[in-house]
Amino acid sequence: MRGTVTLQQALERVLAGSGLTVVRSGASGFTVIRAAAAGTTTLAPVTVTADAEETATAHMPGYIARRNTTGSKTDTPIIETPQSISVVTADFIEATGATRLKEALAYTPGINVSPWGADSRFDWTILRGFDAQAPGYYLDGLQLRNNNGWAIWQTESYGTERVEVLRGPSSVLYGQNGPGGMINVVSKRPTEEPLHELQVQFGDNARRQIAGDFSGPLDAEGKVLYRLTGLVRDAKLPASGLPNDRTFLAPALTWKPSGDTTLTVLSHYLRVRDGSSYGSFPEVGTLLPNPNGRFSPKTYVGDPNFDRFNQDQWMLGYLLEHRLNDTFTFRQNARIGSNKVDYGQVFNQPNFVTVDPDNADSPANYRVLSRFPFASKEKSRIASIDNQLQARLHWGDWQHTLLFGLDYQRSRNDQRTSNSGTVPDIDGYLPVHEGFVTTADPWFDARTTLSQTGFYMQDQIKWGDWVATLGGRYDSARAVSYSHIDGSTTRVSDHKFTSRAGLVYLHPSGWAPYFSYSESFSPTVTIDPQTQQPLKPETGRQYEVGVRYQPAGRKDKYSAAVFDLRRQNYITYDADFVPKQTGEILVRGLELEASFEPMPRMNVTAAYTYTPKAVVTASSTASDIGKQMQAVSRNQLSVWADYRFSNGVKTGLGVRFMGSNRGYQESTKVPVPSYAVFDALVGYDFERWNLALNLRNLGNKTYVANCSSGSCYYGEPRKVLVTATYRW
Repeated sequence: MRGTVTLQQALERVLAGSGLTVVRSGASGFTVIRAAAAGTTTLAPVTVTADAEETATAHMPGYIARRNTTGSKTDTPIIETPQSISVVTADFIEATGATRLKEALAYTPGINVSPWGADSRFDWTILRGFDAQAPGYYLDGLQLRNNNGWAIWQTESYGTERVEVLRGPSSVLYGQNGPGGMINVVSKRPTEEPLHELQVQFGDNARRQIAGDFSGPLDAEGKVLYRLTGLVRDAKLPASGLPNDRTFLAPALTWKPSGDTTLTVLSHYLRVRDGSSYGSFPEVGTLLPNPNGRFSPKTYVGDPNFDRFNQDQWMLGYLLEHRLNDTFTFRQNARIGSNKVDYGQVFNQPNFVTVDPDNADSPANYRVLSRFPFASKEKSRIASIDNQLQARLHWGDWQHTLLFGLDYQRSRNDQRTSNSGTVPDIDGYLPVHEGFVTTADPWFDARTTLSQTGFYMQDQIKWGDWVATLGGRYDSARAVSYSHIDGSTTRVSDHKFTSRAGLVYLHPSGWAPYFSYSESFSPTVTIDPQTQQPLKPETGRQYEVGVRYQPAGRKDKYSAAVFDLRRQNYITYDADFVPKQTGEILVRGLELEASFEPMPRMNVTAAYTYTPKAVVTASSTASDIGKQMQAVSRNQLSVWADYRFSNGVKTGLGVRFMGSNRGYQESTKVPVPSYAVFDALVGYDFERWNLALNLRNLGNKTYVANCSSGSCYYGEPRKVLVTATYRW
């Protein structure tokens, strides 16, 4: 029997009705016995062993995954998915020393993982020219929706099994979302094989961390499995020396009462105590010359007694799958969660304080920074449920995988934010942290509730060497915002139908060209002042043509895609600051990706992105037309290669190149320069131990990641990690 089932489930199905059953015998074996009955005699045991077949959620050894669930909500080979998708495995995350989601995605095409420079608060990314963080990332296929606040849901790399990146619109399966694509994090889940791991980690900035990952069966039959993953970290931020602490605990339980039913309960608690490394310096002194020299990224111009990003987050959910018969399978995924954030930070203005008014060119006029305080306290709650009925049908040579879904999600965010007050000026070259910070009354104090109900259908059709994917979805979305400041309530309701179509040709040689069309939508909460009616939802649509190559008998995987992506109906403001729904942004590009093993024990992962156009094509502000909204580089390249010697020594080297750009909304006077940073790995595996030294930004290169409206943001400095892992 073949398919996306466990070995035990496959054996149970084969033996159904025979009077025989299987029990676990050892780490990777099962014993076939006669089912217990009065007066019977147990037969001599027959031991069966086999290698596990790859699934889209279980651990995949190595860097190359061939299956995914994000692209279709079914366990589907990537080569049959008519849209660009990348999978980052847990082994690759470990090899590159990635401790954040954005670090794990650094070698993936189409993604800018540091659009606002070094940022310890959360993982901000730009995907195909559009913000991927704002709509919310996904965890196990359910959205972590952000209500435009700072209570942004986080994931933990140590608790991640894989990350799947679907590029382009994806509303047909997931509802309201951005046009650039989606990022889905797959949690570590209970395993049938016993797993025990302890890890200690040290690094620069006084980093100390201990972590553990334990899993396996709780009963002799292997019907109840557990997993417990967690870590505790104590560290400092590079410039300020403020805390960068984290605690993570993720208990999980799987119950398999039969070969047809699986229930997995997933939960986690995350505690973050961070001083926030996010910040900027004026353009003069970073991108442009300053008579006092260049600002140092090691200089801290915030306030150590005020800056903080404290977060307490928990989630509880389950994944239920029940096979009704050979045709129908029912799945239900659900989650609830709470996220509480206390955020405070002192920001500096892009302009300088005039110290010598009699001499405009005096160096003294280009060093003192004006600052302002920002503070926000928020609590966000989510509840999501996704019901799926899958049917596998055969009509002659035609094979259909039908998917019918009904999902609902609701999020509520209570936010109280102030962005003004008093704080002393500071010398940007020789800062002295003194004085007190006071914040003004909040300018925003509201409760925002978003809800969405969607019904979707999808048909994956296979006949011969062809695979077609057709899908449609109807959504009803509602937003209610109540202001505690003036007592006003704003209600917005939207309804939208989105569609998707794709075609793949599977050539026997391993080549698979494809074409696809997909759509997205995102409701707005803006009211038209003339009609007093809510404006239409923003929409996205994409045409994509690509080709994949997976040579037979090898693990290698290659892909290329060209795309035409448009964001439409987004809101712009005219000269009188009246909202107009006339905006359109066009992004066109080419993406190349390769993962291969040129020789035994060697792995290479490479990605290249060429984006010749990412501009505003329509706007009520004429001066915006032809400009970039986001800072999108024309060229982006990354390569990672590692080699494991037969004696256990391992080495790796990576390079990440980002081409020049004109900053956010092309607001810089000169282009933001291109940069290249290197990453490295040196390690040793012996017996049950794994030792690794990882360096990110090996040369500690100082570079500007982005600029906006006179402010520039430095990229991440060098990061050194020494990790010792013991497995048994």
